[in-house]
Amino acid sequence: MRSRSNRARLLVVEDEYIIATELAAALEEEGFTVVGPAATVARGHALLQDSRMDGAILDINVRGESIFPLADELARDDVPFLFFTGYDARVIPDRFADVPCCQKPFAPVSLIGIVEKRIVRPC
Repeated sequence: MRSRSNRARLLVVEDEYIIATELAAALEEEGFTVVGPAATVARGHALLQDSRMDGAILDINVRGESIFPLADELARDDVPFLFFTGYDARVIPDRFADVPCCQKPFAPVSLIGIVEKRIVRPC
């Protein structure tokens, strides 16, 4: 495990408990600080307002609500993020064409690699 100090802070918005827990554990194992996981879009917004984020991992559909307004907020604040979903990537609006999209089910090693390459490296 990497140093506990100065780790990159990642917002995780995922409503499926087991997936959220496994994802958070995999990220923390690699030295990231996980903020959340948030099980609702509203909670994701609240966490984003309360704390500085270095990146985010977003499920597209969170309890029947679209994540895209939160993605717009992250983009506006220049916070890198990726989508993590079971939905087909074609549901992602064109404005997010350059945002990485990881498909569920996931292999933690693959997801961590994408986070490190495309979002942010842990300190």
